[in-house]
Amino acid sequence: MSGNKARLDAISAVINYKPISEPLNFVETPTSELFASNVFNLGVMKKRLPKPVYKSIMATIQKGAPLDTSTADIVAAAMKDWAIEKGATHYAHVFYPLTGLTAEKHDGFLSPNGDGSAIAEFTGEMLIQGEPDGSSFPTGGIRPTFEARGYTAWDVTSPAYILENANGTTLCIPTAFVSWTGEALDKKTPLLRAMKALNTQAQRILKLFGDADGSLVTATAGPEQEYFLIDRNFYMARPDLMTAGRTLFGAAPAKGQQFDDHYFGAIPERVLACMLETERELYKLGVPVKTRHNEVAPGQYEVAPVYENANVATDHQQLIMLTLKRVAEKYGMACVTHEKPFAGVNGSGKHVNFSFGSATHGNLLEPGDTPHENARFLVFCAAMIRAVDKYAKLLRSVIAHAGNDHRLGANEAPPAIISIFLGDQLTDVFEQIKAGGAKSSKAKTTLNIGVDTLPALPKHSGDRNRTSPFAFTGNKFEFRAVGSNQSIATPLTVLNTIIAESIDYMATKLEGADDLDAAIQKLLQEIMVEHGRIIFNGDGYSEAWHKEAEEVRGLPNLRTSVDAIPEFGSEEAVALFEKYSVLSPREVESRVDVKLEQYAMAVIVEAKLTARIAKTMIFPAAIRYQSELATTCANLKAVGYTFDTNTLDRMTELVRCLQDSTVELEAALAHEADDVMAEAEHALNKLIPAMNVVRGYADSLEGIVADDLWPLPTYQEMLYIK
Repeated sequence: MSGNKARLDAISAVINYKPISEPLNFVETPTSELFASNVFNLGVMKKRLPKPVYKSIMATIQKGAPLDTSTADIVAAAMKDWAIEKGATHYAHVFYPLTGLTAEKHDGFLSPNGDGSAIAEFTGEMLIQGEPDGSSFPTGGIRPTFEARGYTAWDVTSPAYILENANGTTLCIPTAFVSWTGEALDKKTPLLRAMKALNTQAQRILKLFGDADGSLVTATAGPEQEYFLIDRNFYMARPDLMTAGRTLFGAAPAKGQQFDDHYFGAIPERVLACMLETERELYKLGVPVKTRHNEVAPGQYEVAPVYENANVATDHQQLIMLTLKRVAEKYGMACVTHEKPFAGVNGSGKHVNFSFGSATHGNLLEPGDTPHENARFLVFCAAMIRAVDKYAKLLRSVIAHAGNDHRLGANEAPPAIISIFLGDQLTDVFEQIKAGGAKSSKAKTTLNIGVDTLPALPKHSGDRNRTSPFAFTGNKFEFRAVGSNQSIATPLTVLNTIIAESIDYMATKLEGADDLDAAIQKLLQEIMVEHGRIIFNGDGYSEAWHKEAEEVRGLPNLRTSVDAIPEFGSEEAVALFEKYSVLSPREVESRVDVKLEQYAMAVIVEAKLTARIAKTMIFPAAIRYQSELATTCANLKAVGYTFDTNTLDRMTELVRCLQDSTVELEAALAHEADDVMAEAEHALNKLIPAMNVVRGYADSLEGIVADDLWPLPTYQEMLYIK
């Protein structure tokens, strides 16, 4: 059997691909009827719950009032009846442990009735609390193996939903996940605490402006999701992609993304069919997906929702990733969300669009046409500037993981240096404030294209900057450095907390002022003098910026995850989280340990895969071709031909180097560390360089070994054959 049989079979399967199901009927049910059809939302609750119970639930969701648990039995009965009408046989408490993935425990509605029959049962107690194992998830030492109890707690602010399967449906209930001792074992609980802190502090500023009407101030988020779609035949023939989520080997194809012809190009028919069904399933779940398009790299795509309550957006983001992967399988593809699955082409991010506001006041980061006159906006925007500068290291730490290290600072991602892009108009306003007071705002203009049949276009007050990690985009900030494979919960937790602290600082300064306007001007000027260094509208990729940021502005540059992760547990961060009751010191310490451990484990898995694939797939293919070359040379010499052995010499050298470097990698893997930090440092400083050496020789061999012997699907095949 030739080495590339799996490749040939995969190519044949792609060429002869046929859908495994009939096309969906998109005309039969309008999208408006489909949207949220599987969600136990406010509309459903209003119809099914007694008026007092509905009002109580509304007060919790819309005003942050404490949950009245006495209504749980009534809500549970209505939820059960609704779910059973939709075919549900089980319910699941869905939670988000420190793995960053979604976890769920399923229980059946049916309970024995004592007379040989069974009844459907779902009580308020079952709705409010579940009991999964608290020790079998990463806990950073909070829950040792012999102390296993943990609880899931119903999150009424994130609606329950029905998840469909070909053989039935399940009622899914978003929950928090805490230990028996009350400590957060998940990503939702700290986010909810941080959102509470933001509301508490924002109310103080609103009160100063006479706008405190009790309406809940909540953070909003709209995370864009980038991903790759690869034919499953190729995917299954790549042990590295399948196990580590990225290719550990692969020579660059002759054509990569240098023509920029994939970006916003026509979507391949098979991919579009997959996208359409993914969107259909997400619509049923109430996920407000809005945009789809080809991304920059070949085989790369994006889906983006409209922004919504940050807690709900976080849950929906997990559903987006799950649904993408499930639907892709139906179309014979694998959805890859790793930050850098292919070397040499763009990786994937998850740009988190972030703002905050209330039902009555709208978006509090809306500048209006004359932002220099909008004092309330300027206060909240200045709070963002101060927060990002003061806690830049903490922000860098929440996007730190092994996958994101491959992408940050490359041409598709912002650098590891945290900075803010404000755009021309706001930068000008804040520079005026710094100089003594803002008197004007640059007006928006129109763009005349120069063709009479085309309309004049309203022109934004400033350009966009794709190199900025934290960019203002009209009425929100876009945290562009978040990785495509990570939960957005922790980045949002930190954003809410640092802004709460910054607003707290500003409110405390302003509350005792006799002249509020003068006090605001003075405070804004102080913030710009002290924290204006964080504003940068230029090219974040340039060497000049890196030098200026570090040497002139004094901005931190934490280049790797091992540099950045410990900042989450710094004294400043611990004090911040503790002050606003977001995370206890023990909870902070646990998360640092988990992040370091996950970093080390990810690299160790990749290193083991690199050694195994090199030894069992690439090395055998290489020596077979080396043998063919040697035999050919010997045969030519036997009949008297003069020839050179350049190719054989090169092959022999590369095979020897591949073998030697693999041995060195295996020796590095034998390392035993005393603690997680030492393990992470070893992974960074020893394993990754050793892996890169092995890959270098293997990728060189790919360019020499006969194609019929090469065992792995190539970049050319995976990225371009759809």
